[in-house]
Amino acid sequence: MSFEDEWATAKDTARDTATRLAGLPADPGRWSPGAGLSVRQDHLGGIGRAAYALHGRLAKDGNHARTDTSEAATALKSHGFRTGAALETVRDAWSAQLRTLLDAVAHISNHLDHSVASHAEDDAEVATSLSLSKISEYIK
Repeated sequence: MSFEDEWATAKDTARDTATRLAGLPADPGRWSPGAGLSVRQDHLGGIGRAAYALHGRLAKDGNHARTDTSEAATALKSHGFRTGAALETVRDAWSAQLRTLLDAVAHISNHLDHSVASHAEDDAEVATSLSLSKISEYIK
């Protein structure tokens, strides 16, 4: 292979690597960034409400068996069964995972509520500035 061929191959490899690192598709005709991606405030609000409802159901139903599980673990341990301690371990792991999930769902709900409110404020500011610019046209 000649130097020119090696050089051309190295340049092609570098270009392909740079394209990948830049996050651009290797074949721009197949996909374009942001194509078909849109979100409306009512969509965000709906997802936020669903996350809030899910949080409420998880908080209630996620602990549904806690008391029975604790009683069963205590009874098993008192009769010398090692499964009682194992059941307590499962209950504690469940509780920790449930808290993590509740925190995540609450974060999603709160973030979406904040996003909707923030976008509404931005829209109001843009509308005000547009109307002010029209007024200033007429004043001049």
